[in-house]
Amino acid sequence: MRLLISFAALFVSVALLQLGLGGVVPLDALSGAALGFSASEIGMLGSAHFVGFFIGCWWAPRLMGEVGHSRAFAAFTAAGTIGILAHMMVTNPYAWAVMRVSSGLAVAGCYTIIEAWLQAKVTNATRGRAMGVYRVVDILGSLGAQLLIGVLEPAAYVSYNLLALICCAALFPLVLSRAEAPETGPAPRLRPAMAWQRSPLAAAGVVVSGITGAAFRMVGPLYGLAVGLAADRIALFLAAYVLGGAVAQVPIGWLADKFDRRVVLIWLSVASVVACALTVASIGGGIVAIFLAAGLFGFTTFPIYSVSAAHAHDFADQLERVELSAALMFLYAVGAIASPIIASVLIEFFGPPGMFAFIAAAHVVLVIFGIIRMRARPAPGTRTRYIYVPRTSFLIGRLLRRNNKD
Repeated sequence: MRLLISFAALFVSVALLQLGLGGVVPLDALSGAALGFSASEIGMLGSAHFVGFFIGCWWAPRLMGEVGHSRAFAAFTAAGTIGILAHMMVTNPYAWAVMRVSSGLAVAGCYTIIEAWLQAKVTNATRGRAMGVYRVVDILGSLGAQLLIGVLEPAAYVSYNLLALICCAALFPLVLSRAEAPETGPAPRLRPAMAWQRSPLAAAGVVVSGITGAAFRMVGPLYGLAVGLAADRIALFLAAYVLGGAVAQVPIGWLADKFDRRVVLIWLSVASVVACALTVASIGGGIVAIFLAAGLFGFTTFPIYSVSAAHAHDFADQLERVELSAALMFLYAVGAIASPIIASVLIEFFGPPGMFAFIAAAHVVLVIFGIIRMRARPAPGTRTRYIYVPRTSFLIGRLLRRNNKD
């Protein structure tokens, strides 16, 4: 209980950020459709979000070193709030893309600061419990952000103002906390090639994870509209995906620790291809079938990042963990930047199944590459323990490094 109280301000800020900034993602897709944006323009908004996300991951550690944690957190939160509020002032897709860069910047910046603060405050004895609560809060906040769409009217001032208010509220727990801000540690070096050097399969896995997650979360509302779902049903559709991914962590983690992780990764991708086919087939099967297919899709695709990260860390030593985590996050962002605009263009030209055909193709490539890599070298003799890795900032490796001991 003392642990929860000591980190309560941080966890409340995480939940509010997820609700405020996370809620913009599906709301923008629905609002863009209501305002007559094309599918490719809506996809561009998702890609812009991850451009801002990458910039924030790189810049936040450096800004913390210059102005401190609280000031940097306030600056990033203000950037996100401005991006949200400006939406209904200029209803142009290219202007919205700039605003989404701002919100992506805020997401990455705020999470970087929160994780740096957590890293400085936890001890080896409390790290596991603190990270467990952090992951639960993160998932529940993401789930709540999807469900908000059921009550927010697309393209309405009130909807965006409400999200802006929630985002602003995230300032209070952290900025007004009496806890002393920690000293700023050095920013991790960004060496994307390190991930490929340690494990080409893990590098490919996180890219495919970025392609999959970004396409579904950024363009999923557009898919929902195309198959005839109302806004409240789209909220449940997206929530089913997040819930399926959350449920998958325990059984997939057990499998990843017990069996060759390459085999687990390959079978997850095979199952993802099947889930893509079932999701497309569920279009004519009614609401329950669509929700179950979304949950299965989340179950099969959500853990791929964590399994890939665990496999990469199997080939790294303790001193490389932080930089390797940053390299994996960079590759995830590369896949996530490209994916939404490609998926939206495919929906525009080939209809709703186009997005899932694209995702399935990415997983087929991963399966083939995984089989090739299994023949290239044996599995490592010593392995790290599987843990769910939030895709939040380049600093996440610092929080997880004690849990990743060889």
